[in-house]
Amino acid sequence: MRVAIGQDSHRFDFSDKNKKLMLAGVYFENHPPLEGNSDADVVLHSITNAVSGITCVNILGPISDELCLKKGIKDSSVYLKESLKYLNGMKIIHVSISIECLTPKITPKIPEMRSSISRLLDIPKDSIGITATTGEGLTQFGQGKGIQVFSCVTAK
Repeated sequence: MRVAIGQDSHRFDFSDKNKKLMLAGVYFENHPPLEGNSDADVVLHSITNAVSGITCVNILGPISDELCLKKGIKDSSVYLKESLKYLNGMKIIHVSISIECLTPKITPKIPEMRSSISRLLDIPKDSIGITATTGEGLTQFGQGKGIQVFSCVTAK
């Protein structure tokens, strides 16, 4: 078995009126998007980084830049799927995700987010834990300037 932690964070882009806020592949209406070359799905980026911790193959960097900047692929689920190619027979069996932000409210969308991650990782929804906090406003994420996510992935 292997366990790895992934982290990612992005600032909100208050000026982009065309981009959408995506978290775990789920659209959050009436909220500014996150800055980034891709869709900036900070949840999927965090999970991708955790998978990279298991496989020792970094996806976010040269590989995602090739996909995003050269091939125009901005959907972060593609980066996550790319990371899964390097598991070499291992299977993800559990994911724990902690989201820090002031806005949007995460709790109402947790069931939809779990379903999305379940489909992407091909694991049961009850193997995906998602928690959210404002961190009592101690960081810029809890103050409404962006979103930070930590993910812990277990693979067997």
